[in-house]
Amino acid sequence: MASAPLRVAVVCSSNQNRSMEAHHLLSKKGFNVRSFGTGTHVKLPGPTADQANIYDFNTTYDEIYRDLVEKNEEFYRNNGILRMLERNKEIKPRPERFQNCRDVFDLILTCEEKVYDQVVEELNSREQVTLHLVHVINVNIQDSFEEASLGAFLFSELCQCIQLMDDVDSEIGEVLLEFEEKSGQSFLHTVCFY
Repeated sequence: MASAPLRVAVVCSSNQNRSMEAHHLLSKKGFNVRSFGTGTHVKLPGPTADQANIYDFNTTYDEIYRDLVEKNEEFYRNNGILRMLERNKEIKPRPERFQNCRDVFDLILTCEEKVYDQVVEELNSREQVTLHLVHVINVNIQDSFEEASLGAFLFSELCQCIQLMDDVDSEIGEVLLEFEEKSGQSFLHTVCFY
């Protein structure tokens, strides 16, 4: 696989924090990467737990940014949401839903088990046309800025290892076990087909 660039997708629920942090780092490392969410809407924390900010996936990062500035710039600047949106705007215009993408990937990395289940379910519900194999791997990453950053580094290291494998399909299980031992995280892994 080392000769072909690894096509990677990173998926979280809202395509805001975890998937975008990994997208940012993997892109800087030269990977062919895209990021997605699987939720029905984009959700961002509000001033209280029952006052979440909810947006359609067609809403641009800039529109979300301007809306939050209008609502309470100081609050959203202090909690880091505006900085996150500034980063996101530099990567792509808007969040994207995985379910709406028909691109083919070699590796799909998810950030929580619920998202992993949604990705696997989506792939298995599609008609298999090319039988191109895709590895879907989950690592649970808490949805905080610090954990998103740590998760991005873990994903980057994993992608670098996979990119160098001669036979991904036979070697990936062993590599995932090594990563589990090293990180103390448990990884979910399944193979789907396009």
